[in-house]
Amino acid sequence: MDFPDKYASFAELAAGEIAGQDYRVRALERAGSAVIVLAPHGGGIEIGTSELAEMVAGTDHSLFVFEGLKAYGANRDLHITSHRFDHPRCLALTSLHEVTLAIHGCRGDSRIFVGGLDAELRTRLARHLTGAGLAASLDGHGYPGRHPLNICNRGARGRGAQLEITRDLRTGEARRVVAGAVRAALEDYLASVARAD
Repeated sequence: MDFPDKYASFAELAAGEIAGQDYRVRALERAGSAVIVLAPHGGGIEIGTSELAEMVAGTDHSLFVFEGLKAYGANRDLHITSHRFDHPRCLALTSLHEVTLAIHGCRGDSRIFVGGLDAELRTRLARHLTGAGLAASLDGHGYPGRHPLNICNRGARGRGAQLEITRDLRTGEARRVVAGAVRAALEDYLASVARAD
């Protein structure tokens, strides 16, 4: 069961919470990178998404992470649903990148749900994740990520992708397998875009 968000925008959240105590933002823009990897519900909000986003970004892709810093169980208040996630730095950074990938957490076991408006990127992500032995669903699930204001679709081309990943795949050794498959999918996608140009 999903609970309604306490805040409908980042401005509301910033007025009710303390930066550096309740939450923090980490943003890293890598010159020349076409890709930005986002974890809008990082830290204690959706555990493991910050670390996974960092692994996917590596040393070559840009990164934006919004992290809950509250005590365990209290970070749900900091969740702003993806089509309302409007942190100014995130929007500014994301708009500069051609390829946007958001990492999220969901309930369940050993599943990854691929969404977003970039059909080609979604397909390549699902193919590489499945090829790595992971259960990745492309369609027919509850995380389509098709809202035009979803943060994954706010890049320079107005389309991107999101991954909803169960906790067992966001933590521990499984995280390495997920990150490797996602990085391979991004490389594959960037090469296909370069060939098209």
